Amino acid sequence: MPITSRRHFLAGLAGAGVALPTFSERAVAQLFRAETVAGARSAAELAGDEEYWSHIQRAFDTDRTMINLNNGGISPTPSHVLEQMIRDLRFTNELPVEHNWRILEPRMESTRRELAKEFGCDTEEMAITRNASEALEIAILGLDLARGDEVLITNQNYGRMITTWEQRVRREGIVLNQISFPVPLTDPKVFLRTLEAAITPRTKVIELTHITNLTGQILPIREVMRIARPRGIEVIVDGAHAFAHFPFTRDELDCDYYGTSLHKWMHAPIGAGFLYVRKEKIAKLWPMMAAAKERDDNIRKFEEIGTHPQANFNAVSVAITFHRGIGAERKIARLRYLRDRWAKALLAESPRVKVLTELGPDKAGAICMFGVEGIEPGKLGSWLLANYKIVNTPIVHPEFSGIRITPSIYTTIDELDTFVGAVTKAIKVGVA
Repeated sequence: MPITSRRHFLAGLAGAGVALPTFSERAVAQLFRAETVAGARSAAELAGDEEYWSHIQRAFDTDRTMINLNNGGISPTPSHVLEQMIRDLRFTNELPVEHNWRILEPRMESTRRELAKEFGCDTEEMAITRNASEALEIAILGLDLARGDEVLITNQNYGRMITTWEQRVRREGIVLNQISFPVPLTDPKVFLRTLEAAITPRTKVIELTHITNLTGQILPIREVMRIARPRGIEVIVDGAHAFAHFPFTRDELDCDYYGTSLHKWMHAPIGAGFLYVRKEKIAKLWPMMAAAKERDDNIRKFEEIGTHPQANFNAVSVAITFHRGIGAERKIARLRYLRDRWAKALLAESPRVKVLTELGPDKAGAICMFGVEGIEPGKLGSWLLANYKIVNTPIVHPEFSGIRITPSIYTTIDELDTFVGAVTKAIKVGVA
């Protein structure tokens, strides 16, 4: 959103105040104060402005007795988004059969519309799901494949998706091929050459991550589509960590299937995600739970999950408004600023520190993996948690290992500096 448009948008919210039932007065005030601080400065200029980001941080009621550097798992939601969900849960409970189904469920169309705007697709291509895993399993299990058909993935795909493909191998006799790529991936062309070399005449599907959950590497999805589409190969993109993390649209990716979670970088409540399916692909993709034949072409057939609370889905609209109030360019500039602050500080501290994520401006975002020679990631991770209350993610992959660190927009500089100081101490005195 351009600066002038964002300023008018926030001014309108501030003027409406509590008359807006889905946006608390406090949240509006924090965004408005932040915008006043921002002025006409660029996203890059604001990335290190602690006064600006302090207002954004105040929109979150987080437990500051611990330092959460695993926002790639689940991120907190801003307080006003949580309040919206709780309000709808209470409303539902007053008369569930009427309020949940007949009042709140139709309102989900607003969430669908706003998500479609953010992703840059048609509203009738956007299915609301509970998370990325559900979205991607719909796509993985919904494509017709014959015995002997080949599926190509990477060995850095998310574990649950690999498990889903392996079940199809056992059940249907398809063939699953996995490729490896360097960590860090300094040249995306290496990945593309490896992928193309692994394609055979029997390759029917490629499934890969937009940004890996391990090292945070952003993969070249559009270039993969240019390889796959002329060959008639379906491409499923796992965007669990990408959407609302850094700016992009459907057309920039040119993909046909995309699944993501919204409780990571969109800061929506736990239990919300989406599945995008290009319109002409909807009819041939089977839903996980049966839908009437009359819905073959309807994106809503993928939302057949039985009775469920509507409050989580409807609160996504409030999270989107908060996201727009900050701006996608500002968000990723801040996240990369935080990443570079801790990663470069540790690299400068000791040659034993190895960063397994490419730190270029377009190669990764907030997710970054590091290791310290001579200290096992699991032991270092446990030591950081036990002694400094730093939540982190040790990862051991067959080809590499380290600790994944993932700050978010509510993370403070003091918290990151505490983390750097703790790792520096571990390097000097050990973790025994």
